[in-house]
Amino acid sequence: MATVAGQSSSSARAGRASAGLATRGRKAVKQIGLSRLIATAMFLIIGLLLARWSWHVPLAQDAERALYDVRQVLAAPQAETDQRLTMVTFNEETLRLTGRRSPLDRSMLAKALTQLDQMGAKAIGIDILIDQPTPEDQILIDAFKGMKTPTYLGLATNKSNPNFMTLDQENFLRDFMKQTAPGNVHFTSIRLQADNDGVMRSWPNQPRDLPPLMANSLTQGYPQFRDYDGSIRYRLPLDKERPVFDKLPVELIAMPEVLEAMKPQIEGRYVLIGGNIPDVDQFTTPMSRMKSPTTGLVGETTIGLEIHAHLLAQMLDNIMPPRIPTWGLWLIAIAIVAMGALTSTANMRWWWLALALLVQAAIVFAAPFALQFNGMDTQDLPVFGWILGWIFAYSAVGTAARGIGSEQRNFAQGALGKYLPRDIAADILKNPERLSLGGEKREIYALFSDLEGFTKLSHQIEPEMVAFLLNRYLDVLSETVLAHGGTIDKFVGDAIVAFWGAPISRPDDADRAVRCAIAMYEAGEQFRRDAPEGCPPIGVTRVGVHMGEAIVGNFGGEGRIQYTALGDSMNTASRLEGANKYLKTKTLVSDTVEETSTLGFFRPMGRIAVSGRSTPMPVFEPVPHMGAEHVTKLTELLRRFDDKDVNALAELEAMVAADEDDKALANLVERLREVGPGGYSALDK
Repeated sequence: MATVAGQSSSSARAGRASAGLATRGRKAVKQIGLSRLIATAMFLIIGLLLARWSWHVPLAQDAERALYDVRQVLAAPQAETDQRLTMVTFNEETLRLTGRRSPLDRSMLAKALTQLDQMGAKAIGIDILIDQPTPEDQILIDAFKGMKTPTYLGLATNKSNPNFMTLDQENFLRDFMKQTAPGNVHFTSIRLQADNDGVMRSWPNQPRDLPPLMANSLTQGYPQFRDYDGSIRYRLPLDKERPVFDKLPVELIAMPEVLEAMKPQIEGRYVLIGGNIPDVDQFTTPMSRMKSPTTGLVGETTIGLEIHAHLLAQMLDNIMPPRIPTWGLWLIAIAIVAMGALTSTANMRWWWLALALLVQAAIVFAAPFALQFNGMDTQDLPVFGWILGWIFAYSAVGTAARGIGSEQRNFAQGALGKYLPRDIAADILKNPERLSLGGEKREIYALFSDLEGFTKLSHQIEPEMVAFLLNRYLDVLSETVLAHGGTIDKFVGDAIVAFWGAPISRPDDADRAVRCAIAMYEAGEQFRRDAPEGCPPIGVTRVGVHMGEAIVGNFGGEGRIQYTALGDSMNTASRLEGANKYLKTKTLVSDTVEETSTLGFFRPMGRIAVSGRSTPMPVFEPVPHMGAEHVTKLTELLRRFDDKDVNALAELEAMVAADEDDKALANLVERLREVGPGGYSALDK
């Protein structure tokens, strides 16, 4: 009975959990809206399809091919000159010597074949179409009849290549071949197949109505390559002065007197004969996107004969890079879309989000390169599609999530404008989860300002004038804080307390706080100049800025709340403001601010110990008007002084003498005389 009761209890808990999940689901659907939910699902499906099939989508396909070409070239092996094969070519010099351009001089070809036969070539492949008659045909036929070396003559058919081979041309070629019997000459396919963007990336399809490809024919082996359609493994020269394949002019090989001299470059090698003419049989390859290691030019093409050479070398190396299987590509696509969706809903601070985005971007871009460098064939790997799929998922799910958070945004809309700058309020309206309505520990940049002598001034003028001046002063300085993206904490008499880094933080918060402090001092000076006639002199505005930890959030009570910051950082900023009076400065920042700011105009003002802090701290005065040379020189002199350089103090005194109006620098030198190297000044405030 106890077992039955336990099972009933478990079933009840499961039922309640299921009911709760269903309730939350209905609530989420209601908040999102059915139409938005359907749109989100459609975008996720589109993102998934792009992440899997972008190689087949216009425009995206171009991006995929470009990315693959870069990977292929960067990962291409660098090789010494291949000793297994040699290319013999008709080039521009050959055409000039023979006076023939098309068809190529067949008597020259016949002489070269006879020589190659005597030099002991392993096999010969001819990438030249004999598709029309010439006066030298019989000479070539006789040469073919006498060949002992296996020789393979290129065949193209009207069926496989109707744009370049008519039926009459094909029939002429076949009749020509019959006349070479009983020689050792056979047909071979010279069919190369570029992608529809004209780039040679893959092994060509080999129809069974054509003889084997030249590489297959020459080796008479490697049957696995008969149906291989993977990527061509191009190689790059290890030394730009030494090409991957030897390339010899046909007129040189045709000369009987060089037979013995050239024999080492032919004997036992596969020989490929064809054209090396700039405007004929040229192909674009992945290497065309990069700078050529030999010419230094971008967009260089490759002759068809050399592509056959790369195919042959790949076959001899027996390298058939594997591809990621279809099911693997689907799993990756699903993972990419899921990653984008989860990232859009992640409740994290901006730096964690930025780090997550950087890591994901690094994975998407680095993984294909890592696979290519480790011997995988990454053609058809949808890298650009992954990016699109991630973006679709991130955008769709993020939009839906913001729909769910509409209630929080309505709350934020009514509350934020009271104490936050516009850009922070706008950002929180987009991402309401960033606003913590309790309290949280954050690193902030705290600012404290004070108007010197305002209490004394208030006793010398009428109350109405006090109110007028104070309101106008606080108005100007408040606008300055908000203009620099700060959050106003409170007003304490004529003092303003503000901070940066909460409720959200930005990368340039340190710079914003420093620039605001400078602007507040300048606004205070303008306020002094614009004082009404008859008003006693108004003091300067002093500002202190410190970066440290604080508890920030809404505090007070249910009836009256205030978004404020509590902690030592606020007190330290106040102490720095007061320290200006003793240091003869107008604006002071702590070392934590100087270290995190990207601004370069902070001059050191020594070390001070203030009330409430157990250890002394270095302080700095922002001096954008003095220039980098002054800051650098003063910083170096203080370092030398602390290192007990006896000349440093004298040079500091010389700086003071050169600018008698610089009271802060004179005060610094006076304090250094008192405290000595590594010392600090203890202030009452």
